[in-house]
Amino acid sequence: MSSDPFVIERTYDAPIARVWKAITDKNEMKKWYFDLAAFKAEVGFKFQFLGGSEEKKYLHLCKVTDVVPGKKITYSWRYDGYEGISYVTFELFDENNKTRLRLTHEGLETFPKDNTDFAKTSFAAGWTYIVGTSLKEFVEQ
Repeated sequence: MSSDPFVIERTYDAPIARVWKAITDKNEMKKWYFDLAAFKAEVGFKFQFLGGSEEKKYLHLCKVTDVVPGKKITYSWRYDGYEGISYVTFELFDENNKTRLRLTHEGLETFPKDNTDFAKTSFAAGWTYIVGTSLKEFVEQ
């Protein structure tokens, strides 16, 4: 499996402050992402959530590893009971009162190769929907 990270970029018709709040405020996140019991954009903050398909849910175990307020947040992303660890980074760029978001998910090759739920194509489909449709519709409403 390729060790190239999955990267997706989208530009939203919304200012950075709006997008930053959407990706770091748990009350906003539940409207377009996952309903987290707790979330803080603070290095060392641990959070978890259930996600997956109707047939199979996975407990995601995450920890914030880097924060540059208004610009970047990174957190580890792994699964309870499975080997592997990856990192998700959201970066924001001002594009004349619009916001360009770059999401990078690296380390996907560390997950079990025999589980198609952990295939790069599965992450690509998920992030394309989350960043390309769900977040876009939320911040532009």
